Amino acid sequence: MEHKYKEGDIVFAKVNPTLKLKVRRYVSRVYFCQIFDDPNSKELVYFERELL
Repeated sequence: MEHKYKEGDIVFAKVNPTLKLKVRRYVSRVYFCQIFDDPNSKELVYFERELL
């Protein structure tokens, strides 16, 4: 199955569209993202339908 976003892509979450996220990895239909301006932040987890 092909996924929409690749590692390194910049995305936004539907719940907070002003927060820029960087896709770190994609595993089992789940995207692990990191806040773009804060590389030391915890990873945030989203399904594809939750991202813009």
